[in-house]
Amino acid sequence: MFLFCLLWVPFFYLFRRSLVGGGGSGGVWALILGCIAAIVRLFTGNFIDAGGFGLSRWMSSFVDVIGLPVLIPLVVYLIFIVFRLLSGNFDFTNFLLIWLIPVSIIKALGWISVQSPVQLIIVPLLWTAMAAGIPLFINIIIRYFRWYTAVLSGLGIIAVAGAAITAYWAIFSQQTMLGYALFAIALIPMLVSVILDFVTGR
Repeated sequence: MFLFCLLWVPFFYLFRRSLVGGGGSGGVWALILGCIAAIVRLFTGNFIDAGGFGLSRWMSSFVDVIGLPVLIPLVVYLIFIVFRLLSGNFDFTNFLLIWLIPVSIIKALGWISVQSPVQLIIVPLLWTAMAAGIPLFINIIIRYFRWYTAVLSGLGIIAVAGAAITAYWAIFSQQTMLGYALFAIALIPMLVSVILDFVTGR
């Protein structure tokens, strides 16, 4: 399980790279900032004290485990694009996955003594579900911009993030059926994204 948590994100990155070819712009920045984020988290630890299975546990999932580790690099990449700090082809998934590689290494080392499949297997899968699923909807907005595509894609982004964050909370809280149902929902956009990458080879 430890090796899965350690290697899954880089494996998924290389697998996707084999489908789409060269990565988008910002890969070096993603690695540098991801390393900084991982080191900061190593020294600060968790920001939310999840003492039970209620709201504090869900907030911990959002802030410390699933949500912000993926959403922060997404926001950073959007800032880079808006202020034209990068040139070339933009690839949100590529940026997010590279950022997550050092983060996943630090997390794996921190969880090595826990040996929990929820943290060592489910969490890396949810990271990649968000890292590949959310950009799917962003690309729809960019390529087919209409007010209704923006609204529907925005709801899709919220659904993927919400399902991933809540899936971890539910599985950790032993609400197994709810947790794995949300886990499956969170994975669907990622699978669609992989299929599209395979078909289009973009």
